[in-house]
Amino acid sequence: MTKQPSGPVLGTRALNRATLDRQLLLRRSPWPAKEAVAHLVGLQAQNVKPPYYALAARLDGFAPEQLSGLMADREVVRIVTLRSTIHTHTAADALTLRPLVQPARTRELTAFRKGLAGVDLDRLAALARELVEAEPRTMAGLREALRAEWPDADPQSLAVAARCTLPLVQVTPRGLWGRSGQVALTTAEHWLGRPAAPAPTAAATDTAVLRYLAAFGPASVRDMQTWAGLTRLRPAFERLRPRLLTFRDEGGTELFDLPEAPRPDPATPAPPRFLPEFDNLLLSHADRTRVVPPELRGRAWQGNQAYRTLLVDGFLAGVWTLTEDALVIETFEQRERQRSLTAERDAILAEGERMLAVLHPGASYDIRFGAVVPQAGR
Repeated sequence: MTKQPSGPVLGTRALNRATLDRQLLLRRSPWPAKEAVAHLVGLQAQNVKPPYYALAARLDGFAPEQLSGLMADREVVRIVTLRSTIHTHTAADALTLRPLVQPARTRELTAFRKGLAGVDLDRLAALARELVEAEPRTMAGLREALRAEWPDADPQSLAVAARCTLPLVQVTPRGLWGRSGQVALTTAEHWLGRPAAPAPTAAATDTAVLRYLAAFGPASVRDMQTWAGLTRLRPAFERLRPRLLTFRDEGGTELFDLPEAPRPDPATPAPPRFLPEFDNLLLSHADRTRVVPPELRGRAWQGNQAYRTLLVDGFLAGVWTLTEDALVIETFEQRERQRSLTAERDAILAEGERMLAVLHPGASYDIRFGAVVPQAGR
């Protein structure tokens, strides 16, 4: 008979408040930007602006030049890591987390094996490294250079193989606030001037588990596997079990946590927060109900498009967009939430004004409630 998890039950609001606290969203933190990026174990960054909006929601006294300066000084970088997506990481994390998630990048190559028939991947990695370390290359430039060596292979598959086998970072000015630049790539080791960590050890995996719990816990094994895009993390949790507390969620799933981590009273107030698209708060658990009410599942997405999200009382409550002259907010007017959203209207507007003042000082924007998500017949 399978042993059922034991430990106290943590309800949805308890999990919500604990996660918000660790995500620096229950109250803004005075931490410097680099310390916050490290604590959060990176910021998802498919687009350039989301990391800036993510920190504006979390840090007191943040200005976009702080993160932009770190990127220009190569103290933080943009690199494909967790879930095969681009993240903004500290230099140290870029060199240690990428080896940790390399098994997932290797598995990703299986989808391209037909286009890589006859290609020696070790040789490809060595050649791609020479190319991008000689000068940063765009994906198109890298694709064409590799195609000269393997003319019968699929060009796109060759470039993907380089991205999967090498820790490629996007060089500046890409990623700088208020600047533009196409994606050009070199290796993390070359850009940062020091070697990447060796193949991850059990100790390195255990450290990653502890850091994940500090930023996203309490959490299950499946939660962390979702966050990292990895499998087979159960052994690490079992090694750490004597050092951790265990709980259960309302569905009986076992949750692990750090003994000293904050677990606030579920009644703790949670102010409204404007988050960017793809914020890790909404993507880093197998069970997202601690932030996304079940009736709103999928409402922040349409096809492959993710919308910027609004939290009210700690939970997803709407989406928003910034046009040339207005911050437009669309709340999900579920009948059972209508009263709460109406009561929070002034707080939502105040938080919107603050966000605009931090990220767009001196600009003039109206703030209004309206439609953001297109709907059929609208």
